[in-house]
Amino acid sequence: MGQGYRCVITSRNEDGKSIVFRDERVGVGTLGIVDFWRTAVVPSTLNEDGTPPVPARLEPPTGGTVFRFFEIPPQDPSLSKEEAEQRAAREFADAGAGHCRVDTSRNPMMHTTRTIDYVVVLSGRVTLLLDEGELELNPFDVVVQRGTNHYWLNYAEKPALLMGVLLDAE
Repeated sequence: MGQGYRCVITSRNEDGKSIVFRDERVGVGTLGIVDFWRTAVVPSTLNEDGTPPVPARLEPPTGGTVFRFFEIPPQDPSLSKEEAEQRAAREFADAGAGHCRVDTSRNPMMHTTRTIDYVVVLSGRVTLLLDEGELELNPFDVVVQRGTNHYWLNYAEKPALLMGVLLDAE
């Protein structure tokens, strides 16, 4: 993990035949996010160029979606409370998501997005931290995150990999 991921995008040529439109490595960005595809509206068109912006934005466009992997690194116990707060503020600002940090009293990385997220743990173990309580998750556990304040903690020694599809919501 961390080196990026292969992403293959298909399309159709002028004759309507299926082709490989793009085959590339996509690197890991801010907040451990690797965005593969983004739509501006739902329903989307098959001709929409879903190339995600760089750097990645935490939330999808208004009325849109985003498909991503995200890596959760092991907890860094050496960070002071002040360093953790500064790091969180910088990373969320870089992802255009400073406004998502509404209640960070449990953890400086807690955030709330205006989305419904379908999340699958692909590898590793994570703990889903909520305003009240937390829940350990293992590979192939699924979370439907409905615009609630949360953060993903990794108490293991290796990064965890999660997949998410984020849908803009009201």
